[in-house]
Amino acid sequence: MSNNVSSYLIISPCRNEADFMKQTLDSVVAQSIQPKLWIIVDDGSTDETPAILADYASRYPFIKIVKRTDRGHRSVGPGVIEAFYAGLDTVNLSEFDFICKLDLDLIMPPRYFEILIQRMNENPRLGNCSGKPYFIDKNSGQLVSEGCGDENAIGASKFYRRQCFEQIGGFVRQVMWDGIDGHRCRQLGWIAVSWDEPDLRFTHLRPMGSSQKNIFTGRMRHGFGQYFMGTGLIYMLASAVYRMAHPPYVTGGLAMFWGYLSSLIKGLPRFEDKELVKFIRKYQWACLLKGKERATAELNDQQAVVWKG
Repeated sequence: MSNNVSSYLIISPCRNEADFMKQTLDSVVAQSIQPKLWIIVDDGSTDETPAILADYASRYPFIKIVKRTDRGHRSVGPGVIEAFYAGLDTVNLSEFDFICKLDLDLIMPPRYFEILIQRMNENPRLGNCSGKPYFIDKNSGQLVSEGCGDENAIGASKFYRRQCFEQIGGFVRQVMWDGIDGHRCRQLGWIAVSWDEPDLRFTHLRPMGSSQKNIFTGRMRHGFGQYFMGTGLIYMLASAVYRMAHPPYVTGGLAMFWGYLSSLIKGLPRFEDKELVKFIRKYQWACLLKGKERATAELNDQQAVVWKG
C-alpha cells in the first residue's frame, strides 16, 4: 500500500502543547504510511509550541501550520472543533480519501494509519474508526486502558472516510461532538467502531476526560455533554456506575453524574435534532436491555438498508 492508493488528511488543533507534542509529531512522521497533508492549527499558543511546529514544518513538507489569534484561554469541546474547522477551511476536502482529527498528546503505533486505511478499504460501510487509548499509570508505570466502548472512534483520534464525514455534516461545535458523530453515522447506515488490538493501541499522555483544571472538571464536562446530547437519566446513571470502576475510581463516575444532573436541574439547552435524540435514546435502551455489543451489532445490521455510501 502506498500514499497514492489512499490519501489521508490529518488536522490537529493545539494550544500550548509543548509538553507532549514532540512525541506525537515523531510518532506520526514515523508512520508506515504518512499523511498527504497534516494541518496543525496553533490556537494561540504562548509556550514553545510555535517554535517546535516551525522546526518540524521545515523538515517535513506535508506539515502545514495554521495560526489563530490567542483567545486568552484553552477551550475544550467547541473551542477544539472551531480550531479543527479553521484548518479544514484551508483545503479542498475532496482531494483526500480520509480525514483524521488527531490530538497532539498521543503516541501512535507505527502501522496505525496503514491498518485503519486497510480496514476502511475492505469494508465500504466503515465510516469512522480508531484504535484504543491507554494511559501510563503514575504508580506502576504500566499502560492502562481507558475503558472506551467499541461503538465509536475515540475523540482523540477520529479517522473518517471522507464521504461519511460529509454525509453526517461534520462535527457539532459543542461538547460531546465525539459522541454525537457516531450516532449520526449509525443513523445514516454507516458503521462506527474502535478496536483494542496491540498494533492499534496508542498512548494518551493526557488521560481522556481530564481538563485544563483537573480530571474531575473533565468528568463533569462529560456529564454535561451527555445531557446536551439527549442521553436519558437511567442510561446516564448506568454509565456513571460503570465509570466508577475506572480511574479515578468512584469519584470520576460521581463527577460525571453530577455534571449531567446539575445541567438537568438548571435546564440548560440541549441538542436540537429531535430525530437523532430519539434515535440515540432508543439505542441506549437497547444497550441497557441487551448489552452494548449485541445492541450495536443488531442496529448496524438493521441500518444497512438506509446506507448510501
